[in-house]
Amino acid sequence: MSTSKKCVGLIPSRLSSTRLPGKALADIAGMPLVVHTAKRALLSKSLTDVFVCTDSDKIADTCAGFGIKVIKTSSGCINGTERIAQAANSLNDDFFIDIQGDEPLIDPSHIDAVVDCLINLPSQYDIVLPVLKVPYTASDSIVRVQISNSNRVMTLSRANIPHIYNKNPQHIYKHLSIIGFSKRSLELYSNLSQSHNEIVENVELLRALENDMSILALPLNGDSFSVDLQDDLDRARLAMTNDPYYGKY
Repeated sequence: MSTSKKCVGLIPSRLSSTRLPGKALADIAGMPLVVHTAKRALLSKSLTDVFVCTDSDKIADTCAGFGIKVIKTSSGCINGTERIAQAANSLNDDFFIDIQGDEPLIDPSHIDAVVDCLINLPSQYDIVLPVLKVPYTASDSIVRVQISNSNRVMTLSRANIPHIYNKNPQHIYKHLSIIGFSKRSLELYSNLSQSHNEIVENVELLRALENDMSILALPLNGDSFSVDLQDDLDRARLAMTNDPYYGKY
């Protein structure tokens, strides 16, 4: 990374997952899910450090056993962004990458692309959100993103947007589980109250949009999926055995 500005990876993680309890420590190829995420983040060429941020002693102890740095956070954090904002308060760094802890096959090159965009972010934007183009018929579990011609994020939703009325769309963008923040934008977000649509859809970045924070979409190529259900966990276990990054950590 050709800059003196430091960018740290923060991985929010908790045990009390609603749809798949305890998934953070679920075994995948002999290693807990959240440890895979952290180890792969450490393969990034652009991050100066990586921390798992959690309120769970069990997750903290497990990560420490695998040599992963941990920042303990409050159990009162409503979502992952609040959790990493709390962790960022203890660090003297310029930029932070929120790496969702439930994506054990995350691509380190995607992290590098977000870091590069973040440190060169135009002043009118607060947040960087990478997106991947997927078929319109993709799983209902994804968060869909609508973007403007200039790549500004217009909205995010779990609904099948755009609504089919006049023409059948072939593709839609989905929210990739990496988000880029400056320290200022994290502080701004964490000082906002939960917003109406954030609560309705359980999409945390809607709080930023509803409070007029500006998000730049960063279209990337590749594949990505989060582990939300048992079927996702089974898929991750199978995919890991053929993954190009597995074995490098």
